[in-house]
Amino acid sequence: MAYNITKLSSTSTVKKLAFLVTIIICIVVINTLARSIYDLWHKQDLVVKAKDDLKHEKLENLELKAQLAYVKSDEFVETEARDKLFMVKPGEADVIVPEDLIKVEEEKEVIIVPAWQQWVNLFVKGK
Repeated sequence: MAYNITKLSSTSTVKKLAFLVTIIICIVVINTLARSIYDLWHKQDLVVKAKDDLKHEKLENLELKAQLAYVKSDEFVETEARDKLFMVKPGEADVIVPEDLIKVEEEKEVIIVPAWQQWVNLFVKGK
């Protein structure tokens, strides 16, 4: 019984080569999938941030709509007319106060004494 060594080693080499090619393909596929997962993970963060921004903008939009409704109301027009144009309703009297009569309150400067100095003043000076 004689074995053909060249034939045995060529099939063994083909099997080794096929195994090596399979391993390389698996590594490439795993690398590609890992990158895809990483990209999706970061895109998920962008989606969450975009949803938060949308929520914030919707709230701001509601506030602006409420403000617009107030500005369009008769109450706002009346308030602006009274304040800026010095208009009055029929039957009301117009009062203008001279600036001389308006008292301006002066802020008094308050001296803050530290607690330790208050104790010293109490025991040493008897104040």
